[in-house]
Amino acid sequence: MPDPNSFIQLADATLPLFVGFDVGGTNIKIGIVDSDGRTVGYHTVPTESERGPDDATGRMAEGMDHVLEQVGASRNDVARVGLATPGPMDIPSGMLLTPGNLPDWWNFPIRDAVSEKCGLPVRFANDANAAAYGEYWCGTGADVHSMVLYTLGTGIGGGIIVGDTLIEGAHSCGGECGHVLIDPSGDALPDSLNKTGTLEAYCGAYGVIRRANQALDAGRESTLTDIRKSGRELTPLDIAEAATADDNLAHEVVMETARYLALGIVSMIHAIDPACVVLGGAMTFGGAGHPLGEAFLEKIRDETRPRLLIPLRETLRIDFAQLGGDAGYVGAAGLACLEHRQTAG
Repeated sequence: MPDPNSFIQLADATLPLFVGFDVGGTNIKIGIVDSDGRTVGYHTVPTESERGPDDATGRMAEGMDHVLEQVGASRNDVARVGLATPGPMDIPSGMLLTPGNLPDWWNFPIRDAVSEKCGLPVRFANDANAAAYGEYWCGTGADVHSMVLYTLGTGIGGGIIVGDTLIEGAHSCGGECGHVLIDPSGDALPDSLNKTGTLEAYCGAYGVIRRANQALDAGRESTLTDIRKSGRELTPLDIAEAATADDNLAHEVVMETARYLALGIVSMIHAIDPACVVLGGAMTFGGAGHPLGEAFLEKIRDETRPRLLIPLRETLRIDFAQLGGDAGYVGAAGLACLEHRQTAG
């Protein structure tokens, strides 16, 4: 949950307001954001996906009204809603297609359903793309005009902004940075969609765990063996904690993850030439300020730099995201704000 102490009062907000919905498999985040990207209010409702999308969109509208009332505002103060959901999706038609973590929501016209329930126009976006726009609007990328975001977690999501424009693609699949090929060999690891050799196959949580297990199966010594002996499955947190405690194998797995990630980053940099690359999500091994997180980031920089064209080596910035779990709803609201300004203009 965002820090309520960072919220601004309605009297200090730049109107109009925008609502950002960030739909996840467990919870739906609802943020009220002003025209400068500052949070005025926040609320969550449980997704309860088994109850279906029509039920959820109704509860989203109720949650929006609840938080608006809390901050002393009404729907009349809101110009537009931003809606971020996991993909796949068809953005032009507003359809949620076949999201893996929302099986009861397949082929649902979610944009129009949210618009009808909220009584407001809706800007629909992929959740990782929305997070990228949030970091671009008022996070790590706030001082640049082009950036790439990688969200590191169970899978690898991403978002690309070039010349202030979010790249969503002709088929609503723009910014799928985790599906870049980094290993074309015949024995490359498969990802969650059974595609082999992708960045996600090596750097998503399941890829990191699989590489640790393969090393243990090969007889490598590690404190991680005790976890497996207890009957519990390894997690990225286990690996991070072991690496922090100077476990050699765990540290190798983390640094190897950084090297694989750098391969994907290099391809993206040469395709787009962004001003910065931003790393967010739950699997940054402690992130900014943590010794392991900082070592992970420095390893990515060290592996990336010599592979770049010379003009890029000292100028391109690679850094951690700043908004954490707020990026999705902030970015959804930001895209709604952008669309409102374009429509009004």
